[in-house]
Order: sequence, then C-alpha cells, then structure tokens
Amino acid sequence: MKFKKFWGLFLTAALTFSLAVTPVMADEVSDLQDKVNDLKDQKEQVQGEVNSLQTELETIMTRLSELENDLIETGEEITETQEDLEQAQEEEKQQYEAMKLRIKYMYEAGSGSATVEKVLTSGDMTSVLTQAEYSEQVHSYDREKLEEYAATVKKVEELKTSLEEKQDQLEASQTEFEEKQDELNTTISEKSSEIDNLDVQIEEAAKKAEEAARKKAEEEARKKAAEEAARKAAQEEAARRQNAASNSSSDDEEKESSGSNSGSSSGSGQTYVPDYNQSKGEIIVNAAYSQLGVPYVWGGSTPYVGLDCSGLVQWCYRQAGISIPRTSGAIMSSGTIVSNPQPGDICWKPGHVAIYIGNGKMIEAPHTGAVVRVANVRVTYYIRY
Repeated sequence: MKFKKFWGLFLTAALTFSLAVTPVMADEVSDLQDKVNDLKDQKEQVQGEVNSLQTELETIMTRLSELENDLIETGEEITETQEDLEQAQEEEKQQYEAMKLRIKYMYEAGSGSATVEKVLTSGDMTSVLTQAEYSEQVHSYDREKLEEYAATVKKVEELKTSLEEKQDQLEASQTEFEEKQDELNTTISEKSSEIDNLDVQIEEAAKKAEEAARKKAEEEARKKAAEEAARKAAQEEAARRQNAASNSSSDDEEKESSGSNSGSSSGSGQTYVPDYNQSKGEIIVNAAYSQLGVPYVWGGSTPYVGLDCSGLVQWCYRQAGISIPRTSGAIMSSGTIVSNPQPGDICWKPGHVAIYIGNGKMIEAPHTGAVVRVANVRVTYYIRY
C-alpha cells in the first residue's frame, strides 16, 4: 500500500508540475522573442532614417564644396577686375593729362585758333581748310578716347559690383548650408545614440530570451524525466499486481517459491533501502558547506563559480565517489526513497533538489539571483544512493 501510495503521489505531482510550468515557460519565451523582434524592427527603422539623413548630408557637403570653389573663383575674378579697374582708371587719367598737354601745346605753338588767324590773314583758303580739319580731328580723337576709357571704367565697375553681389549670395548660401550641415550632424548623432540604446536593449532582451529558452529546456527535460519515472512506476505496479494475482491462485509450494522470488525482486526494486554510509554522508555534507555563497546559475555545474540545484547535488556526490544523474527527475528515478533521512541524503521535490544536513535543514542552490545557502527543509521525498 505504501508503494502504491507513493507512486500515486509521485505521478500526480509529476503531471501537475509539467502541466503548470510548460505553458508559462512557453509564453515567456514567446513574449521575449517578440520583444527582441520589435526592438530589431525599431532599430531597422531608425537606421533607415540615419541612412537617409546621411545621404542628405553628403549632398550638402558636396554643395558646400562646390560653393567653396565658386567663392574662390569669384574672389579671384574680383581681384582681377579690381586690377583692371585700377589700370583703366590710370589710363583714363593719363589720357586726360595727355589731352591737356596737347591743347596747351597747340595754343603755345600757334596751332588751333592762332594758326587759323594766320592762314586767314594770308588769304590761303587751302591752308584754312586743312587747319580747320586738323583741329576738328584732334578734338574728336580726344573726345573719343575719353569716352572709350570712361566706358571701360564703367564696365569694369559694373562687373566688380556684379561679382561682389554674386560673392555675397554665395556666402549666404554657404552659411545656410553650413547651418543645415550642423543640424543634420546633430540629428544623425541623436539617431546613432538611439541605435546604440536599441542595441543594448536588444542584447539584454536576447539574453533574457536565451535564459528563458534554457529554463524551458530544463523544465521540459524535468517533465520528460518525471513522466518517464511515472510510466516506469506504472509498469512496475502493473507487473507487481499481475504477479500477486498469479501467486494467489498457486498452491502452497508455488506461493512459497513465489514469495522467495518476490523477496529477491524487492531487494533490487524500489522497496530496497540501501544502508546509510556515514563516512560518505559527511563528505557530501562538507562539500555542500564548501559551496555556500556561490551564485546560482541556470545549468551551472562549476563549483566555486556557479551552480544550479542539481549541479550542486551532483558535484557534492561526486566528491564522495558517487555518480548520480544531472536532473532532478532522473535523480528521483535512479535513487531510493527513504523515510529516515540522514545527513548527505537528497531532499527532493518536483523540479528541485538539495543536500540534507540534519535537524530539518538543507543546503540548496535556490534560484536565479540567489546564492548557495542553508535553508529549512522543503521536501516531498528524501532520496538515498
């Protein structure tokens, strides 16, 4: 009856544990993966904005380079035009001075009106006409030259003014583009920071998703082990009932033989209780004490660095030369339930194992964020190897 009661309880606990944990773990993993995908979508969108801004920035930088070249060329033209203007003004001045000297000479030498008077007095009409024509030509030449240089000066001044206006416009465009460049650089910097922040969030979410996936895998392994143990128990119970029914219909000799065989079978089955080895129990307990304060790590099996609950128990048993399975379900299936626990025995409940140290205390690796510690016993069964 005790055997049937135990396996009934175990089967119920295993099934309840697997049904309760697996959907929750699956939902958590799915939610975390969705979060990672959402963050990646956000990063892709922001990266697209940065790429667009970068293209716009490159266009502006190209335009600024073109403006710089235009400003240099315009400045050189203004300098050249200034030189032409100064030369034209100098030539105008020289021409004006030459004209004044020529008029003075004509007057002093008797040219012009004085010469005309002399010709008229002599009565030579040919000389009069020649002199008059010469004077007119001299005045026209000077007038044309002055007008020509005046026009040149005006043209050069207008060109200089036009170039200076062009330079002002180029400088205004340059200022406008430089301001736009600064604005784009600031926006790109902000967007890049946003991308960096999203990278951090993606990494954190991915780590959480990975951890949740590991937990899910652990829970599924435990579920599978518990179900396998329950299946095995059901098979053994069915075999036991079949043997019992067969034994009840046999004669006394067969019952006696069957009883002998049954006793032999029970010696190798779950009802067999191994002797307690105090020496090995002390080694196991001392090993557990040596890991106090070690951080809990899912899947951890490295002493003094990081351990999970079954990793701690497996390592402590290894120090005593005893090999046990890695997961709690398999530990349950391979060990023997005892009702009189001794230091070094395993405290077991669905999904968790610890080392019993006596006086209702155990040493356990409890959960993420905690460390190996001494705690009050929380147990469904005690297991001995």
